[in-house]
Amino acid sequence: MAFRKFLPLFDRVLVERLAAETISRGGIMLPEKSQGKVLQATVVAVGPGATNKNGDIQPVCVTVGEKVLLPEYGGTKVILDEKDYFLFRDADILGKYVD
Repeated sequence: MAFRKFLPLFDRVLVERLAAETISRGGIMLPEKSQGKVLQATVVAVGPGATNKNGDIQPVCVTVGEKVLLPEYGGTKVILDEKDYFLFRDADILGKYVD
């Protein structure tokens, strides 16, 4: 609940990456080096949005609780209560998963 104390500014989105797969489909334990980078995350906080040329606020495309697809590289690591979160711009998020 530490992210409740942190509010992203402008069009920033705070996400928590999903845990990496530790067991293969065949049931074999995977060492840390062979685990792939996790590109899926859950949105935990969003900023109010960026302002456009007219001064109007352009809202963020995602909402809290949605699962999103992230780029392989990028984002700013933020540590809140000893837990890792990542801060991305709204435009950097590649897509969101629909239930």
